[in-house]
Amino acid sequence: MGDLFSKTLNKEVPIPYYYQLKEILMDYITNHHEDRDRPIPTEVEISAHFNISRPTVRQAINELVVEGYLIRQKGKGTFITKPKISQSFLQVLDSFNSEMEKKGLVPSTKVLGLDVIECDDKIGEALNIPTGSKVIQLRRLRSANGESVVYVVTYLPYDRCLPILDKDLEFESLYGILREVCGFSLMKAVRNLEAVLASEYEAKLLGIEKGAPIQFIKSVTYLTDESPIEYSLARYRGDRSQFTFELGIR
Repeated sequence: MGDLFSKTLNKEVPIPYYYQLKEILMDYITNHHEDRDRPIPTEVEISAHFNISRPTVRQAINELVVEGYLIRQKGKGTFITKPKISQSFLQVLDSFNSEMEKKGLVPSTKVLGLDVIECDDKIGEALNIPTGSKVIQLRRLRSANGESVVYVVTYLPYDRCLPILDKDLEFESLYGILREVCGFSLMKAVRNLEAVLASEYEAKLLGIEKGAPIQFIKSVTYLTDESPIEYSLARYRGDRSQFTFELGIR
């Protein structure tokens, strides 16, 4: 606590108190509060030390909760969340299981549905097939160390990916099947990232509150002949995942 309560707000600058406090709290929870089983100081304690109102303290803490750095536990206090899983999903064409294993985590998959449906305009456009064509729809909930991380819905052209319907996708890699069974050579994936809020269904699957932030990634995977073979919609828990971008300089 000393590291937090050794700080003061600068009341001579036109920076909102809640924002100054938020930066102080970020430094505290990142560099000084090492015991994740012990709550951070209470709103009352923080309010009294910095001589600011409780609503101001609550605003700073609420923003850190929404951003995934803190979590409130009713009757116990406010705690620092677990470190986020650093994802290379936006940089490397790799399977979820392989990526988690490289980070020393134990991956697992639950198949929520494997169906054949007729595609709508968006799916058809992504896979470059006519609207109404048959596609395989695969819905999976993927976890690391027993904790849900991402809910992903994948669409594949039915006539090109039939072997997938006979595979156990809780234990077999989709990319492995595409390569080794279907004989495809995967070349690249084009991915689009945006921030959305969790629906009631997504929140239940991922173990978060409705309206919590989600990293929503649309992906189209292409073969070496540049034809699309996979269209996926992945929803990652915002409080457990972070993504790294690597940019070249021209």
